[in-house]
Amino acid sequence: MTALAKGSFDVKLTPLPESGPTGAWAPGRMAIEKRFQGDLDATSRGEMLTAMTGVKGSAGYTAIERVEGTLHGRRGTFLLQHSAVMSRGVPGDWTVQVVPDSGTGELEGLAGRMTITITEGQHTYSLAYTLPEVP
Repeated sequence: MTALAKGSFDVKLTPLPESGPTGAWAPGRMAIEKRFQGDLDATSRGEMLTAMTGVKGSAGYTAIERVEGTLHGRRGTFLLQHSAVMSRGVPGDWTVQVVPDSGTGELEGLAGRMTITITEGQHTYSLAYTLPEVP
């Protein structure tokens, strides 16, 4: 059975040294730190890789973050993988999913997808997930 966790989070992005080409395809790197509140009471750290194009508002990013805390009271860690694109300022596909077999502790076996919404600078999440029953 699929469960749903909802809440908000604060995020801090810190630029990291860039490497690789410059110009139209100029990759950027950011360190990610988050604090989740709500059904997911956790912190996370990760890294994001971005790519801007020569066309204003067209870009892509990918990120991996390690989340540590409690999900509906069950403690452990898991990984989230992000992938998103934007075309001329219009958001395209944006997926955030739990990396398979990354759950530890009481979150072992966790699977799911997260939806992130940003409204007037406020970040909220909704995580639809499955998790084995506690033995």
